[in-house]
Formats: sequence, C-alpha cells, structure tokens
Amino acid sequence: MPQQESRVKKSLLNARVNLIFYFLTLILSFFSRKIFLDTLGADFVGLTGTLQNLLGFLNLAELGIYTAIGYVLYKPLFEHDEIKISEIVSVLGYLYKWVGFIILGAGIVLACFLPLIFPNTEFEMGIIFFAYFSFLASSLIGYFANYKQTLLGADQKNYVVTAYFQTANIIKVLIQMASAYYTGSYYLWVAIELTFGIIYSFILNWKINQIYPWLRSEVRLGKQLFKKYPEVMKYTKQLFVHKIGGLVQYQAAPILIYSFVSLKMVAYYGNYSIVIDKVQTLINSLFTGIEAGIGNLIAEGNQIKIEKVFWEINSVRYYIAGFVIFLIYHLVNPFVFLWLGEEYILSNTVVVIILLNTYLRISNGYNASFLFGYGLFYDTWAPLTEAAINIVIAIVCGSIWGLSGVLLGNVISFLLIVCIWKPFFLYWKGFKKRSTSYWFNILKYLAILAVSWYSFILIDKNFITVSPNQNYKSLIFYAVIITFIFGVIFSLMMFAVGKGFRSFTCRFFKIEKWIKI
Repeated sequence: MPQQESRVKKSLLNARVNLIFYFLTLILSFFSRKIFLDTLGADFVGLTGTLQNLLGFLNLAELGIYTAIGYVLYKPLFEHDEIKISEIVSVLGYLYKWVGFIILGAGIVLACFLPLIFPNTEFEMGIIFFAYFSFLASSLIGYFANYKQTLLGADQKNYVVTAYFQTANIIKVLIQMASAYYTGSYYLWVAIELTFGIIYSFILNWKINQIYPWLRSEVRLGKQLFKKYPEVMKYTKQLFVHKIGGLVQYQAAPILIYSFVSLKMVAYYGNYSIVIDKVQTLINSLFTGIEAGIGNLIAEGNQIKIEKVFWEINSVRYYIAGFVIFLIYHLVNPFVFLWLGEEYILSNTVVVIILLNTYLRISNGYNASFLFGYGLFYDTWAPLTEAAINIVIAIVCGSIWGLSGVLLGNVISFLLIVCIWKPFFLYWKGFKKRSTSYWFNILKYLAILAVSWYSFILIDKNFITVSPNQNYKSLIFYAVIITFIFGVIFSLMMFAVGKGFRSFTCRFFKIEKWIKI
C-alpha cells in the first residue's frame, strides 16, 4: 500500500508541475512568437523550424532505446535494487554514446546537402550552417551527457526534468526576446539557444547526482553489461519501428510544406501548431496521473474493470476532443488576427484539416496506453505503413493543393492505422473479443458532437451578436458565451447517451447511485 500511495503522490506531483509550467510557457510562447516574427521575420522562424525538423529525423538513430530502458528499469526501481539500476543506466550510457556518434556522422553528411535543400533563400549560408550545427550540438548533449534523465522518468520523477528544463527554457526565451528586440541578430539568437542547452545539462546532472547519490553508471562497462539484459534489444527493435511512424507524422509536415509551398508558410502553419500543441500538452498533463495506473490495472486481470475504465477514459477523451475542436474552430482565426494580423490567417479549408487531425489525435490518444499495458507493440508493419501512406499522399496531394494536400497525408494515414487498426488490434489481442461494440460507441459519440454543434449554430445565428474580431475583450466575451452554450448542450447529451461518460462523471463527483443507470 505505501508503494501504491507513493505512485499516486508522484503522479499528482508530475501533473501539478506540468500544469504550472504549461500556463507559464503558454503565455510566454505566444508573446515570444509575436516578437520573433516582428523582429527576425517569418522566414527566419520558418528556417529554424525546418532545420530542427530535419535534425528530428536523425533522432531515428535513438531506436526507441529510451522507452525500452525505461520499461526494463521499472522492476528494479520497485525492488530498490541499486546495483541493477546502475548497471542498466550504464548500458543506456553505452548505447547512447554510439547513437550520439551515429547522429554526429549523419549530421555532418546531411550538412553537405544544406545548399541543395535551401537553394533560394534570402539568408547567407553562414547563418544556416551556424544554426544547423548549433541545433545538432544541442541534440548531441542529450546523448552524451543527459542520458541519466531516463531514470527520473522510470521512477515517476519527471517533475524534476520538467521543472529544470522549463525554467531554463523560460529564461532562455526571455533573453532571446531581448536580443531579438534590441539587436535583431540571427547569430546571437542561435548562440543563446546552444548556450542554454549546455547550462541545462550541467544543472540536470547535478540534480540527478543529488537525488541518486548511490548511482554508479560507467559507460565503459556498458558493452559487457549489455549482454546481461537481452530484453533491452528485444523491446528496442519493436519500439524503433513504431518510432518511425511517429517521427514521420510529426517531423515530415514542415519539410513537405517548405518543399511544396515556402518557408514563410512553414511559419504561418507553425503559428496554428503552437495553439494546437499547447492545447494537447494541457490535455496530456491532465491525464498524466491516470496513465500511470493502466499497467497495474491490466496486471490485476479483472477484464470487466479494465473495459469499464477503458470506456470511461475514452468517453472523456472524445468529450474533450469535441470541445477542443469546437472552441478552436470558432476562436483560432480571430485570435491569430488580433495576435499577429490578417496576413497570418490560413484558409478555412486548412483550419478544418488541422482540426480534424487534432480531433483524431486527442480522441484516440488513449488506445496506445492500453496497447502498451498489454505489451502489444509487435505490429511493426503498422507504423511503416502509416509513414508510407503519409508521405505518398502528402507528396501527391501537396503537389496539387499545396498546404491542404500535405496535411491530408497526416490525417488519412493516422485515421487508417491509429484510429481503425489499433482499436481492432487492442480488442483482438488485448480484450480478446470482437470490436463491434467499440465502433458502435464511437459512431454514437460522433453523432452527439454533430447534433450539439448544429444546435449551437442555430442559436448562434439567431441570438449571438458579439464579434470576436474587434479586440481581445470581445474575443474573451465571445469565448465565454460559446463555451457556456455549447458546453451545456454537449455535456447533457454526453451524459444522457454516453454510458462511459456518465460513469466517469458520477465517479468523479462520487454520485455512485447513478453509475448503473
């Protein structure tokens, strides 16, 4: 029981720290984005985003080792086996050292192609190379120096990483804002980025040594110890393939947008991505504490309880996803208009595709947690197929429709593999039953969202006269009105029709007598 209470306490602490820094960075990110666009220009912001995404592909060399090691560390951490923990961290250090060398070599080779990747740009190749190698150096620090932070994640102490990383990040952005405003120097902005990466590394390792004074990780012994833990390679092989699909989904879009449209459009799309990413980060922070218990729930083996919790969480995810895309659809363009100006507003078609992608990711974000709890990540064909579908559709449609076409690749590939195959796989191999009931409930949630939204539109046309484009005050007032109206309609319909949502709501408010209704 003490161990269980400790896990709950750590989960709540992780969620609390995540939320605190979420709101701090939320305010800062929008303000800093405005400063950087005004002083450094949309092209420079697009350039740095594209370079970071190019380097993101090199992180494929990480193979999924971080996740595999975290999985292997769970048992010795539970048993307080300090010797075994030190050995596993030593193995991680050894593997990450070689990953670092591979990324360094691949990075140098990729640098030779930068003039071909950026043939028609207003920037000198000097700043492009300086930014590229600075970002590369920052990435390599994580492999050669920061590998021990995996231990904090496995020990449910991510709040330490979050607190130190986000604090350093906030200070870094404030200094970058000042340098951009007063000097407008690209070189200084990039130099600050690299400097804080180094500073953060020193502080993080000092803190890890303070928390785990007994930790004796020796990278030079990792080669011999690696043979002692064959499960690391087993999990790594499977997780590596899954990482490919995720990496392509997140990293390919800006590069393809640059290829088929322009660097400026990368920055324009990035403005909307900031809004979406911040919302998704908030949602993930709220669910952090719950996710920690899924593995234990599955290990308990009570199938009725597992499915009950699965549907409670899924119904809440679909509820949140519906609420989020409703609010973003009605508020994001007025917000961008007031925040950056009319020229930064994307077309309604693009916004709809972005929101469709957001809805799919938020609503289906929990299937992966249950699949991992069951150890079901051997469907290695799925992420490869997802990546292939994404690239092919993005290239074909991107050449025809530009930004809209590129984003369609992301949506269609995610829909086919994550939204259709993954639930089927979970029911087939995890729950060991037909997935008919799953699809019936999903269609029911979609119908509830459609009816609720249509009901709001009727009210909006006849009764709401506030224009959100006038100023921030009118935007906030409009947001409050539509949140209340849609919230009442959507919540009542979900409670009346959605059994899982009703069960979760009653559990949350401790109205046990309603749960069986």
